[in-house]
Amino acid sequence: MAKIKKIKTKIEQIENEMKRIKLWQEEPLPPEQYDFRQAFAMDTMAFSQWLQFIFIPRVQQLVESKGPFPSESNVGVQALREMDGFYEANELVRMLSEFDQLFEIKTRKSKR
Repeated sequence: MAKIKKIKTKIEQIENEMKRIKLWQEEPLPPEQYDFRQAFAMDTMAFSQWLQFIFIPRVQQLVESKGPFPSESNVGVQALREMDGFYEANELVRMLSEFDQLFEIKTRKSKR
């Protein structure tokens, strides 16, 4: 249960940071942008749009249903690639990397 609280808190922080640095968009995406085939929807939307319209809602759904959660996350690594040189997003990248670490801890413990 403590892990779910940490995940919920981190997702709220990520959303707030996206709004603070003006990466949150008010208008919804056109339906065709949800028809993606590549990881992180790179073929139909910007990474920040994927965070807002795919990643955050999915994590919120998992929190509400109490899982099951994935065994790992690489959203922080992708954020580092996508936001390289966008210095205003450094805090967001850090938060997304911290999100990943919530899952790495479980993976490391289970390997022992």
